[in-house]
Amino acid sequence: MPSSRARTELTNLPANIFAIVMATGIVSLAAGGSGLPTIGNSLLRLNTVLYPLLLIVFGTRLVLAWSAVAADFSNHAKAPGFFTMVAGPCVLGSQFLILDDWPVTATVLLGIGFAHWVGLSYLMLPNLMTAEVKPPPERGLSGAWLLVVVGTQAISVLASVLLMRMDSAPDWGVFASLAFWLAGSMIYLWIISQIFNRILFLPLAPNDLTPPYWINMGAMAIATLAGARLVGLSNTSLFLMEIRPFLIGMTLLFWATATWWIPILFVLGIWRHLTRRIPLTYDHSYWAAVFPLGMYTVCTRALIDSMHLPFLAPIADVFVWIALLAWAATFTGLMKWLLAILLPVSVPPLVPPLVPPSDTHPTA
Repeated sequence: MPSSRARTELTNLPANIFAIVMATGIVSLAAGGSGLPTIGNSLLRLNTVLYPLLLIVFGTRLVLAWSAVAADFSNHAKAPGFFTMVAGPCVLGSQFLILDDWPVTATVLLGIGFAHWVGLSYLMLPNLMTAEVKPPPERGLSGAWLLVVVGTQAISVLASVLLMRMDSAPDWGVFASLAFWLAGSMIYLWIISQIFNRILFLPLAPNDLTPPYWINMGAMAIATLAGARLVGLSNTSLFLMEIRPFLIGMTLLFWATATWWIPILFVLGIWRHLTRRIPLTYDHSYWAAVFPLGMYTVCTRALIDSMHLPFLAPIADVFVWIALLAWAATFTGLMKWLLAILLPVSVPPLVPPLVPPSDTHPTA
């Protein structure tokens, strides 16, 4: 393996690399909940390898390219990607709990996710807030910022599922899960207003419309899942039962918003890749587009179960296959990327451009 190429790739490894674990985990849960247990369990086994492997890779990057990690930590465009270190272990914990019934492992992973959440929320975010030099919105703002929401909601989801397994869930645990759901929902409102303004009223070049914009939908989908879990938990919690109508109303609002985003994002993707000829080559950021598709499937199933809405089942039945196809295509791209590092071969793009892209973003 060419060490110089490997070192370069390691140095340039994006902060959001744990989105691979998030996407694999949620597609696993989507498959398991859709009557495809073999696929679901296989992806769980794969994730048990991917997560520690990525921890080793990230640790190696910390040692060999500390300055690059520190630069990402202070970069408004890249820093939110570190919140995949919160959502990744939480989604893996949900896999262990739902597919394997391992509550102890799930609890440990919840603790890991929570520890990362505390550090990123109260060290990284204040660091970005107090920076003397900040980029304009068109340079520093993207759908990746909604990973802050995804990480916060992922803690609520896993905590609620763990609480549902207890004979008598402690009130403080129920309250904490609710608080994370509410905080994540409020953060979404703050960030999405800025993102919507950015994509609607500021110049948007095809190269700017990166896959993390799919988190516009994914953040609402995981908020729906967290809300549905709380609705299910309200059956055994007097505290939540008192606010059950609020939980149901907000959860339905989130699902409707996530559903609204899907056609918009598909149309924007067609504009980017077919109209403006941006080649569909593998990039780690595509995992941030796979995750929302799987999450939409899972949250719709949870909505059906918690609110008795069987007429929504065909939506989940279709989206599970879309999510599986997206995961397979992205995983294939990841394997080709690895081969390009390990072997001196040229890997062609999945969809080559018909004409060279000519649209670039105007200089700010």
